Amino acid sequence: MTTETAPAGRITLPGGEMLAWSDLPQQRLAEGGPLAALAARIVPAGARVLLAGPHDPALLDRLAHAEVTCLLRSHPDAVALSQRAARVVVGGPAGLPDDETYDVVIAGAGLDPVESVEGTRLGWDGVLARLVAALRPGGALLLRLDNPLGLHRLVSSTPWYAGRDDSAWAVGGVLDRAHPANRDQLRERLTGVGLRPATCWAAYPEVGTATALLDADQLDRDAGSGLFDAVLHGACAGGFTTEPVLQDPARLAVDALHAGRAADLAPGWLMLAHRPVASATSAAEDDLPIALVQNGRPGIGVLEVLDGPSGWRWGVTASTGASVPTAAPFASREAAYRDAGALSGPVPSGRLLRTLLLDAALRRDLATLRTLLQGYAGWLADHAGDDGRIAGAVALASTDNVVLADGSYAVLDPSWRATAALPGDVVLARGLWRFAAGLLTGGYAHPWASTLDVAGLTVVLGGLAGHDLDRETVAGAVEAEAAIAAALHGLDTDGRVTLATELHAVEPTNPPAGVRSYQQLREAWLRQREEITRLAALTRWTEELLTSRERALRRAETTIGLLSGSLSYRVGRLAITPARLAKRGARAAKRRAITALAPKQEEQQ
Repeated sequence: MTTETAPAGRITLPGGEMLAWSDLPQQRLAEGGPLAALAARIVPAGARVLLAGPHDPALLDRLAHAEVTCLLRSHPDAVALSQRAARVVVGGPAGLPDDETYDVVIAGAGLDPVESVEGTRLGWDGVLARLVAALRPGGALLLRLDNPLGLHRLVSSTPWYAGRDDSAWAVGGVLDRAHPANRDQLRERLTGVGLRPATCWAAYPEVGTATALLDADQLDRDAGSGLFDAVLHGACAGGFTTEPVLQDPARLAVDALHAGRAADLAPGWLMLAHRPVASATSAAEDDLPIALVQNGRPGIGVLEVLDGPSGWRWGVTASTGASVPTAAPFASREAAYRDAGALSGPVPSGRLLRTLLLDAALRRDLATLRTLLQGYAGWLADHAGDDGRIAGAVALASTDNVVLADGSYAVLDPSWRATAALPGDVVLARGLWRFAAGLLTGGYAHPWASTLDVAGLTVVLGGLAGHDLDRETVAGAVEAEAAIAAALHGLDTDGRVTLATELHAVEPTNPPAGVRSYQQLREAWLRQREEITRLAALTRWTEELLTSRERALRRAETTIGLLSGSLSYRVGRLAITPARLAKRGARAAKRRAITALAPKQEEQQ
């Protein structure tokens, strides 16, 4: 691109611009993702905003209510964003006019991509000081910091210090003392330049393409939250599918949550800081969400969780230029649809049922498993109609979307609803099948026989829940799961059929679906080796049994052959043959006599 494609007067070139380089992210989230939703909340209407560094163009669309100036180092990026921004300054922070101040400064890509390699290098602290100088009293700074010890580095198969990408001008880590390495150090740096640190959000699964932003302080306080459990598991399970990893990031994130370290292991953080002067136009911190989650389907935007006097409550940000829909299009032709209107009430508290069941299975606590499953089955039965069918959100309430608090079960996310009511046994079997598939393919220890397949374990779990499920019901539940998953992921008919075939073929020796981790692949290989060893032993036993039976048969044939050729056998046969003939003759004579007497007896009667 060249400047001829940009609107006249919108691009400023003070020097130091990079003419043949682009920083714009290749992987982009719909509507800019949670970062754009958070920025839209922080920026008041009519505010002057400085976007420092490369950002998703969709972020500028979400800030249409403000006057946005972009600070970039890449000239091609400036041309690409000039249609959306009021002004674009290219060349790094040194090109900012000294007399310009802004209400909000957003550095959602960090400070490293702000300064140009073609100009004077200021360093991390120098860039921060220049941005703070451009922030008016009472303004707000939203700053991203990458975690050098984050979950993304712990699970990556490539060492962090071996970066060879074109963007790796410098490989940062904990060895670089010029960069803060954790939240406390970041707060110290911000305080040192005259800012007051406020809310900090942990970004998962990748800080550059975060699909979940969670309040770091809330993560530390609510380690057992079912909401955080489900959000972290969902974000990490869907965020590392492009390349193999060392271990399951979802399992590691959830374990970190329950250990109170989910915020410390986040791939990065977004810190909000204010200049210590009250401002009527600044967003109140109480109105900021404690969680922002990217929605997987278009039309709804980003899911929010707000903390109010009565507890946590749901919220939804509408997509740009669209209102929040109350039902998914073509809902009548899909097994499930999303009702955004259901996300307006309180968020149920409690621990996630899947986590409780998994913990009991690992501890071989059958009593707890029986209590949990019977309570789950009874809760489903309470929501069934007179015909035994379950409708609405409860029809889709599997163990990973149900929380338990003080003996009460509740649906965590009530927005997904079944289009048509499902039989109660199918709903129960679907929830148990999903848990059984994750338990077996994940390689978790459990108290049941290792020879059980997924359907067999589902039947066993149904027995613990007090229901006599059969394999036919489980097969129907798998079909329902395929139809529901197709609706959730927007699959067509062929995709749904393919998915159903894959679900029916799930075996305990398979690795889990989704992320491919070397640790889980090795565990799957060990299970396959154990199964092959068992089958080989069974084959050897069968062969030995057949060999022994064949030998016994041969011995019997040999004995019979020897006996049939002996003199005593022949003499005995000569003696027996006349007796057999006489016996046959006597039987024939008896039958003829009976036949002849039958008419006479009838005449006498």
